[in-house]
Amino acid sequence: MDRIFGFILALFLFGQPATAFAAVELSFHSFNGSVLFGRYPHTFIVLQGELDETGEVVNENYGFTAKKVSPAVLNGPVFHDILIEEPKYIKKTNRHFTVTISDEQYHAIVDEVHAWRDAPGKFYDLETRNCIHFVGRMAEIIGLKVDYPQKMLRRPKKWLNYITGLNPDLGAAIIK
Repeated sequence: MDRIFGFILALFLFGQPATAFAAVELSFHSFNGSVLFGRYPHTFIVLQGELDETGEVVNENYGFTAKKVSPAVLNGPVFHDILIEEPKYIKKTNRHFTVTISDEQYHAIVDEVHAWRDAPGKFYDLETRNCIHFVGRMAEIIGLKVDYPQKMLRRPKKWLNYITGLNPDLGAAIIK
């Protein structure tokens, strides 16, 4: 009898649509910077998976940056941009932690990305609204504890390690 029940259960589970097991994962990345390639330390998010409600495949990433990196960045707000990283570049970054998010959280994150992208005027500020603040906002949307110590505002890897420590339930390791 147990074998028959197990067989029927297996047939039932096998016949369920794949979207019943869909999920989007949100990963938090940092880049250490590179003098050779002109890349500065940076942090960004990666969204991958499948939406439960529609089965739509998600493969996106977003970072916040100055539209033009120049000494003007040191003097206050400058024009901003949302940076989309190439897959080969993402492989060379530090993935600090990954969290499974709901469809509702995914949509809230995309809406927030659009709000930052579409903000009028000079919205990037090295001290008050940089890539760390952007990624921190995404972390807040999914319920993580976030803080912005002044000494870490230009050190994305150190800051994400700090966020890892503030959220021990993530079970994430510190990136060396």
